[in-house]
Amino acid sequence: MNVTRRDFIKGSIMLGGSLLFPFNSTLAAQVKEKQWLPAYGKLENEGKLAQRVEEAYSIFEECQLCPRQCGVNRLNGEHGYCKAPSTVMIYSAHPHFGEEISLVGKNGSGTIFFSNCNLRCVFCQNWPISIEGQGRGFADEQLAQMMLHLQKIGCHNINLVTPTHVMPNIVNATRIAFKNGMRIPLVYNTSGYERVEILKLLDGIVEIYLPDMKYMDADKAAKFSSGASDYPEAAKAAIIEMHRQVGLHQVNTHGIATRGVMIRHLVMPNRVAGTKAFVRWVAENLPKTTYVNIMHQYHVDYKAFEYPEIWRAISAEEFLEAMQWAEEYGLKNLDPKSLVVRDFFVQHQEKRGS
Repeated sequence: MNVTRRDFIKGSIMLGGSLLFPFNSTLAAQVKEKQWLPAYGKLENEGKLAQRVEEAYSIFEECQLCPRQCGVNRLNGEHGYCKAPSTVMIYSAHPHFGEEISLVGKNGSGTIFFSNCNLRCVFCQNWPISIEGQGRGFADEQLAQMMLHLQKIGCHNINLVTPTHVMPNIVNATRIAFKNGMRIPLVYNTSGYERVEILKLLDGIVEIYLPDMKYMDADKAAKFSSGASDYPEAAKAAIIEMHRQVGLHQVNTHGIATRGVMIRHLVMPNRVAGTKAFVRWVAENLPKTTYVNIMHQYHVDYKAFEYPEIWRAISAEEFLEAMQWAEEYGLKNLDPKSLVVRDFFVQHQEKRGS
């Protein structure tokens, strides 16, 4: 499906510098019966998705959606560590072309940025959204409308950024959107700070998990992510559960992701992220063909300048070291863009040495 600029802009409204979209009541009629059926559609057809919505919403009464397990009653207006209400807060919704190649395709990944966050890292690059909570409140029906419009303009998936604390809203909106014609995969784009018990409610709903694995050391996690010393163990358990549900990264005949786990790991200065331990853990606990994106994009943001360990960008040597570890431990499905960056740094070093 080719989308023109006019098609993209037509009928859109502005919010926070990005685009949000109105509902098209004729969309369901436009969806062909023989289209690929997502997992959440199968659950709905089996009469099970409504029950998942009910189970998810009940958690708001004593919120334990994430490992912090604040226990507040968000339905009564109480706020936990993430500061989020029970109404979903959204900063923007638009096609994103900076994600992994198999998510972006030709028409982009349909990215929805949710406000607030349960991890609150001191180096967060989206801190106005995740920590200050910039955005607007929307009903679940409106979230469903955004999903449907992202599908209509050709996005290959619905990319849910920082979804953990609004999982019940997402599940409900997904059911509404499916009943009105949505037939593209959900991408659960998470920090990795998840509870296995909560992820099990998403079994058969999410097709693609896109978790971070930020740290392998509890002290580093506590220092840079607001006391979350349990992050490494929580993220490991979460990724194992994600893999149990959806398995390895899969693409269709057009190279577009349809299912599977895609792990992101951001290389940080001074080995803060524990990259060597990370690639060893993947090699020992998951198939070596697991999709892994070793990322070089770290830059100093938010409060990172207050911490000498992380107040600079990474060096070429640090990134090349990370990629070398991944290869030494036999990881066989590294992100293509990571490989391009590696080759660029290698060529640059060779030119400097000649």
